[in-house]
Amino acid sequence: MLFNSHTFIFLFLPTALVFFYFFKKNNFNALVWLVICSLFFYGWWKWSYVFLIIGSIIFNYTFGVLLARTIDQQKYAKPILVIGVALNLGILAYFKYAYFILGHSEGTFAISFNSSSIVPPLAISFFTFQQICYLVETAKGEVYEKKFLNYLLFITFFPQLIAGPIVHHKEMMPQFHNKKLYPESINYLSLGITIFVLGLFKKVILADGISKYADSAFGAVQQGATLSFAEAWSGAISFSFQLYFDFSGYSDMAIGLALMFGIVLPLNFNSPYKAVNIIEFWRRWHMTLSRFMRDYVYVPLGGSRKGLPRQGINLMVTMLLGGLWHGAGWTFIFWGGIHGLLLVINNLWLKFRILIGFGCNRSPWWTSWLARIVTFVILTMTWVIFRADNMASAFDILKSMAGLNPYIQEGINKIKIGEDRLLFYFFIIWFMPNTQQFVARAHPYWSKSVKCIHDTWKVFQWQPNHWWATFIAFLAVLSILELTKIQEFVYFQF
Repeated sequence: MLFNSHTFIFLFLPTALVFFYFFKKNNFNALVWLVICSLFFYGWWKWSYVFLIIGSIIFNYTFGVLLARTIDQQKYAKPILVIGVALNLGILAYFKYAYFILGHSEGTFAISFNSSSIVPPLAISFFTFQQICYLVETAKGEVYEKKFLNYLLFITFFPQLIAGPIVHHKEMMPQFHNKKLYPESINYLSLGITIFVLGLFKKVILADGISKYADSAFGAVQQGATLSFAEAWSGAISFSFQLYFDFSGYSDMAIGLALMFGIVLPLNFNSPYKAVNIIEFWRRWHMTLSRFMRDYVYVPLGGSRKGLPRQGINLMVTMLLGGLWHGAGWTFIFWGGIHGLLLVINNLWLKFRILIGFGCNRSPWWTSWLARIVTFVILTMTWVIFRADNMASAFDILKSMAGLNPYIQEGINKIKIGEDRLLFYFFIIWFMPNTQQFVARAHPYWSKSVKCIHDTWKVFQWQPNHWWATFIAFLAVLSILELTKIQEFVYFQF
């Protein structure tokens, strides 16, 4: 069941909300209802998945109890933690990477195994990482969940179950433990609906609307065509925008859905194409995954504490694993390696600036814009590797983008090129405020987490009034009318 489907919008969500508010006076009943809704939502894809996720939850809850009881006895706690994390990663590796690993080793080692029959359960990467966070935090004595029902809801809460954000126990459970689990005023519900509709608009109108331009270019290359310079850049930039608004839309919809039930999820997307370098990009893109990779891979490896060469190695390892997390394929591994190299170069450049005395100086506006454009161009080229079916296709497109296929006749491949649409998307990502900025005044979490909206846009700051209600209703109708061909979110495959 997709957030952008008629079944979810007109049946599942209204039913979940109506009965939630009916049970709201009893916190236990409200929690039970949310668990039922979340398991039903997850099982809609395939009911056998429900047994696997419940098995994973029981396993990790049990290990959490063991860790809490042995926290003062490190000789027992540490092995329990290592076993728990290793088994989680082992299950993830089996379902997600067995086909990739065994598919490349069968010819060499004559392994007889039908790896193609392994189908990864939906969202296994997300709920596995979330439970690893819980085990580590429990081992440190930071959290401990005694009630299985609460832990079950913590993992399965449907707004963030499928594609994040990856949340920590200490971020979520204090909210669920609140006796007033339901929103204290109608503003929570109206704000949640507003953010959900803005996300739906991004997904259905903006992301899906430009996907045909990306698909036509990448599809043509997969069929053996060679793109012209303009076709290659049109397809690459179109995919950059498709992925941007697809993930931004999902992130908004997840936050909006949670708000309807009185829960505030952490930000996961903060205008990443406004970044002036790759370091800043990863602080803005999939923020909770970046946080996980930093806290559980980069820092344990030594971070930047063991000298510049070691920092570079740590960055490369972290990003290679981040690429592998996105998918079991050489394109993802290469994409992660490229980003690791870019982060190393970016760190060296910043240290060089400090060395020559420019580290703390504020750059003029034109250099910031130049850096933003260069960063976007680099990101677009790396997204080609991320999107391509294989490395050969990726290099073919990159060659065309570099102008190494100058004799290709324009229009021979019948690739769709939307220059006006691309300019409109550039205007949105670079000049307009993001969703968090529009609603910053509505909740202290956003007012502390994002920069204040520019004076030019303050007139559009969200308020629970008739103007905003009319505007959001218009966007909702426009989006629903476009739900003729429902497309999955890109990050659902991870």
